[in-house]
Amino acid sequence: MRTAELLIGGHFVGGVCDQTTPKQVVKDPFDESTVGVAAEGGRQELLGCIEAAHEAFGSWRNSPRHARQKLLRDIAGKVRERANELSDILTREVGKPISWSRGEVSRLALTFDYAADLLSTWGVAQLPVDMDPRGEGYRCFVDRFPVGVVFCITPYNWPYNLAAHKIAPALATGNTVVLKPSPQSSISTLTMARLIHEAGCPPGVVNAWNGDTPLVAEALHDPRVKIVSFTGSEAVGWQIKEATPGKKVSLELGGDASAVVMPDADLDWAVKRIVSGGYGYAGQVCISIQHVLIHRSVYEEAVDKLTKATDACPTGDPKLEDTVCGPLISESAVRRVTQWVDEARSAEAKVLAGGGVEGNVMRPTLLEAVPDGTKLSTEEVFGPVLTVRPFDDLDEAIERVDRSRFGIHCGIFTQNIRWAEDAYRRLDVGAVIVDDYPTLRFDNMPYGGQRRSGFGREGLAYAMDEYTEPKAMVVRVRPL
Repeated sequence: MRTAELLIGGHFVGGVCDQTTPKQVVKDPFDESTVGVAAEGGRQELLGCIEAAHEAFGSWRNSPRHARQKLLRDIAGKVRERANELSDILTREVGKPISWSRGEVSRLALTFDYAADLLSTWGVAQLPVDMDPRGEGYRCFVDRFPVGVVFCITPYNWPYNLAAHKIAPALATGNTVVLKPSPQSSISTLTMARLIHEAGCPPGVVNAWNGDTPLVAEALHDPRVKIVSFTGSEAVGWQIKEATPGKKVSLELGGDASAVVMPDADLDWAVKRIVSGGYGYAGQVCISIQHVLIHRSVYEEAVDKLTKATDACPTGDPKLEDTVCGPLISESAVRRVTQWVDEARSAEAKVLAGGGVEGNVMRPTLLEAVPDGTKLSTEEVFGPVLTVRPFDDLDEAIERVDRSRFGIHCGIFTQNIRWAEDAYRRLDVGAVIVDDYPTLRFDNMPYGGQRRSGFGREGLAYAMDEYTEPKAMVVRVRPL
C-alpha cells in the first residue's frame, strides 16, 4: 500500500512510521479498493511550508538560468523514467482510463521541458527610446523578476499536469511554491512533489501540503504568499479572488464547452471526436464537450451516428486499454449528474442513448431537446452527458454558445475557412478549435477562459508572465 507524505522545506512528513501525523485513506473510485494513504497536515505544517518557501525564495530568485533549466529537464527525465508507475497511480486514484493517464504523464514531462526551453530567450528585452528626442544616447532594458511564494491549488481531474502548469513556470522564473492538492488526488500530487525533490529541487523551493480546506483560507492571507494560482470550481475560485484583493490571482475554472457541426463537416470524424471529447474520462474535464450544435441540413444523419457511437462507447474498468468512459470520482458526483439528467427528462428532454449507473460508472448519455433553464443547459455537468440541438446558421450557433456564462474553448467542425475565421473573431471564448473537439489543448498555448470561466492565462510563457513583474533599466550612454 502506497504512503504519500507532505514535503516541507526538503523534509518529508507523515511517513509509514510516523504515528503522529493523521492519514487520509484513499479508495479507488471504480472498485473501492484501497489505493493507499496520504499524510494530512495541520496549521503548523502549512505555515511551515510557507516559511520554507519564503526563505528559499531569497536564493532561488538569484539562481542562474542554466541551473533552473537543468532542474526542469531533470524533472522531465524523472517523469519519463517512472511513467508506468505514475500512470498506474493516477488510474487507480481518480479512475482515469489508463490510456488517458499515460497521455497525462507524457504531457507532464513535456510541460517541464517547455519551461526549460523558454528560459533560453524569455523575459529579457531592449526597447528603443530614441523615437523621443530626449532618448538620444539612452538605452532601455526590460527584465522580468519573480514575485515570491506562489500558492498553487489543484483539482483531482489532472493532478499531475495541472500542477505542472503552475510549478514549472514558477520554478523557471525563480519563484517558490506551496502546493495544495485536491483530497481526491492527494497521492498522485504528493508523489509528484517527491519526484521533484528527488530530481534535485533545492529544499524549500517546492513544498506540498495536504489537509483541511478551511486552513487554506487563512494561509492565502499570509503576507508571504504573493500569488494564488487556483484551478477548480467556479464558486470557490471567485471567492478566493474576492477574499484576496491585494494579491495576484490566477483562476482556471469551469466550462460547458460546445462543439458546432457545420453542414460541410466530415460527420464520421466529428462524431468520433465528440464521443471522445464528451464521454472520455467520464466527462471530468473542464473543456469536455457538453453541448453539440448541429446544422439542420445534416442534423438527422449526425444524430443517428452520434446515437450509435454513444451506445458503443467502451465504458467501465479504467484499467482496460480500450476504456473511454471510466467511473466518476465519487458516489456524490454520480448522484448529482443523474439528478440533472432526471430533471431534464422531467422537462421533456428526450434520452437518445445511454443512461444507467453501476457503482460509480455512468453510461454515456445523449439527450435531445433539453429545455433552457435546466441545470444541464446552464451549469457545468462534469459527467458523461451530451446535449444535442439543431441550428440554422452560424449566427444562431454563435449566439447559443455565447449565451453561456462560461467560455474556455469551442470547437467548430468545418472545412470552410470563412466560417472558421468568423467563429474565431466573434466567439467570446479563450480558444476556438477548428475541425476538432474543444477538448484539445497543447501545453504551450495560452489557456484560460472568458467570463466566469477564469481570470488570467496558463500555458508556459503566459504563466511565466503572470508570475513575474517587468522592471526597466534606462542607461545613459556617454559619447566616446
